[in-house]
Amino acid sequence: MAVTNLERIGKAMELLTDGLRPFVEAELKAKDAQGWLDLARDSLPDAQARLLSDAGEPRWDAASLLAVMWNQWNSVFRRILGNAERSLVQELRDARNLWAHQRPQSSDDTDRVLDSIARLLAAVSAPQADEVQKMKHELRRLTFDEQVRGEKRKAGGSLIETAAASALKPWREIVTPHADVASGRYQQAEFAADLWQVHLGEGTDEYRNPKEFFRRTYLTESLKRLLVGATQRLSGTGGDPVVQLQTNFGGGKTHSMLALYHLLSGERPSDLAGVDAILAEAQITSLPVAGRVVLVGNKISPGNPVTKADGTVVRTLWGELAYQLGGKRAFDRIANDDERATSPGDALRELFVEYGPCLILVDEWVAYARQLHDQSDLPAGSFETMFTFAQALTESAKLAKNCLLVISLPASDTTASPRATSDDVEVGGIRGREALDRLRNVVGRLESSWRPATAEEGFEIVRRRLFEPIAGDQFKFRDVTARAFSDLYQAQSAEFPLECRSEDYMKRIQAAFPIHPEIFDRLYGDWSTLVKFQRTRGVLRLMSAVIHSLWENGDRNPLILPSTIPIDDGRVQSELTRYLSDNWAPIIEKDVDGPGSLPIQIDAAQSSTLGKVQATRRVARTIYLGSAPTLDAAHRGLEDRRVKLGCVMPGETPAVFGDALRRLAAAATYLYQDGPRFWYATQPTVTKLAEDRAEQLKRDPDKVMHELDGRLRTDLRRTGDFVRVHALPQSGQDVADDMDARLVVLSIDHPYSKEMGNKAVTVAKSILESRGSSPRLYQNTLVFLAVDQARWQDLNRFA
Repeated sequence: MAVTNLERIGKAMELLTDGLRPFVEAELKAKDAQGWLDLARDSLPDAQARLLSDAGEPRWDAASLLAVMWNQWNSVFRRILGNAERSLVQELRDARNLWAHQRPQSSDDTDRVLDSIARLLAAVSAPQADEVQKMKHELRRLTFDEQVRGEKRKAGGSLIETAAASALKPWREIVTPHADVASGRYQQAEFAADLWQVHLGEGTDEYRNPKEFFRRTYLTESLKRLLVGATQRLSGTGGDPVVQLQTNFGGGKTHSMLALYHLLSGERPSDLAGVDAILAEAQITSLPVAGRVVLVGNKISPGNPVTKADGTVVRTLWGELAYQLGGKRAFDRIANDDERATSPGDALRELFVEYGPCLILVDEWVAYARQLHDQSDLPAGSFETMFTFAQALTESAKLAKNCLLVISLPASDTTASPRATSDDVEVGGIRGREALDRLRNVVGRLESSWRPATAEEGFEIVRRRLFEPIAGDQFKFRDVTARAFSDLYQAQSAEFPLECRSEDYMKRIQAAFPIHPEIFDRLYGDWSTLVKFQRTRGVLRLMSAVIHSLWENGDRNPLILPSTIPIDDGRVQSELTRYLSDNWAPIIEKDVDGPGSLPIQIDAAQSSTLGKVQATRRVARTIYLGSAPTLDAAHRGLEDRRVKLGCVMPGETPAVFGDALRRLAAAATYLYQDGPRFWYATQPTVTKLAEDRAEQLKRDPDKVMHELDGRLRTDLRRTGDFVRVHALPQSGQDVADDMDARLVVLSIDHPYSKEMGNKAVTVAKSILESRGSSPRLYQNTLVFLAVDQARWQDLNRFA
């Protein structure tokens, strides 16, 4: 029987309860060892508080755990976790309430709940996080399979056919996507390098298998230096003993650690792509086989000892290190320190010498350390002991000669920095920042820092991960395409950004082929500023969805440009909105790339010019890709020249896209303009709001007439030089017949025009000749005022 989404959420809530319970109880006890249960009860309504009665063990459920975390956040949990986790707690409280009331849940909603549960569990190092991750991947696989079965879209419905498609060879005939990308199976892998999973012998081949890993890995200059230094260090010919990998979230730290892990796995160098060059540069002939230790802070819980297969109970990080290095025999050397949670000191150096050469990889150390308390009430020891261990670890690695210690730390501002931010997803709360500062101070005395790939290297990283190598006889077609685009940018230089005019830009096109460099510039430059967009991984996820859609639908353009990204494809759109607020989806539907969106309507109305190349649709896609992540930036949006860069291909006229841009800006609800810059926002423009209001009024003319009548009568209370003003009389009966000079203002139903017998003259004559059934005696005392028909029509048109 198929599992429903409500059942999936229910199972995930059970795992959340099991994972959060020990963490919540440990933190409450650290706050008040005697009254922790009272703290918890005071945070809950009576119905939930009864579950925590004094009799027996507290009966926690997801609702009570989340409520305690939320209500005790500032006093207890803020020190360990950050604002990102606080948002997860609130989101999961809402999700749990919807689930408890049996509200139907879409697959997208369920995916989000599972992802949030997995993230929160990982933040507290709960082992249940892995099971929830598996549930999420299984749901995504089922969702994808259902999408494939249910897709009824017309062939090429998302595609853009351009003039260049007939003149240049399509990218699909020059280069082929990897099988998992072309088929869409990338959704299961998510390009998430998981060091702990690989250490356990699990995960996909692209990360678990050393040969496949190196086949798809581009060795950047920084990664080469790291691998060369590692081989030298473990061969005893040089190299640094301690290396710190420090980048922003998603900057490639874990991937670099995996490269080290596989390099020293015992595989023959000739079987690992690019490793021969590493050995040559390191000036050694063979790779050392090293004992490998993997410590991942969010996979090891400081509050839950682990019982190994041989019965050994491991409580601390140094106990885990020793056991991985030499099993029970090595662990027994520091068993007493593990049991008492005291730093093993020089025993680490002895272990490294005895079991060397050895590679020690420490990832997510801050996530582990921030969960420790000032007092030694956890099996893993105290907060202070952790940094004593850190100092002993770095000193021992240095003295052991044949040991390499590699540590990853988030590239977050320290607490002393005025730029310190509260939403750092890797650091967490106050205790996390303190742990980061302390670890930096300890590690920084000996470490050799490493930096991530450059933007240009990012092109090759992504290209190699997504595409098979270009066959030798196809490079000439790639170069022809690059030359054609370069010639276009030079011939029409005033229409495009300045950097496109140089020969270097042609080389960038060649390096990024078949993806236009402008896509990489926008993703690495703009989207990477979003907190949860993990640089290379985020680019891979998005571009995999794009390439799969284009490949599946037979795209025949020479390059993949911002304007050819099929934003109307649900999978692509999901990747472009997952990092933004929820209100972007209807904006895309209305103003960017929905089936009946404004750009499609404009192209259809101008079928002989704009519609011929779908210019407006291409402009809208380009602006969205370049402006959505910069909504809160000081310089938001794209310049018109960069919009054209994202659209125009050889054989096309930039002026056509300039026309499309003007028409779109004039009619779109959510498209803003400031000089040459354009951007989409989540609020309608003032001009569009006024236009919409005018349209509403045109559909209700009686309301307009009533408003005008009211305003006229109010203004005409001031008589000026007239004794009296007759406002909007219905007939001559409403206008008195006496000797005083009076003004008669006719209703707008009776406008004046130059035509004989117009309504104003006709009504004025009627009033002038009689008052009711009696003839008017003092006709020359009346002055008539009527609306000008031509001006009234103008007012109606421009209102």
